[in-house]
Amino acid sequence: MNKIPSFLKEVYAELTKVTWLNRQDVLRSTIAVSFVVIIVAIYVSLVDFGLSIFVKSILGGR
Repeated sequence: MNKIPSFLKEVYAELTKVTWLNRQDVLRSTIAVSFVVIIVAIYVSLVDFGLSIFVKSILGGR
């Protein structure tokens, strides 16, 4: 039972050593990640749409 408080103290000590990003860097990173996610989603959607048309043409679906 004595391990939990010791663990939490060690966690706090390690977190004080972390170099945190400032607000502007976090905002830039968030925008960049959102942009990449949108681009990948559009690409996957287009590939899915194209493959579904291709498969329907082979199988004779509508």
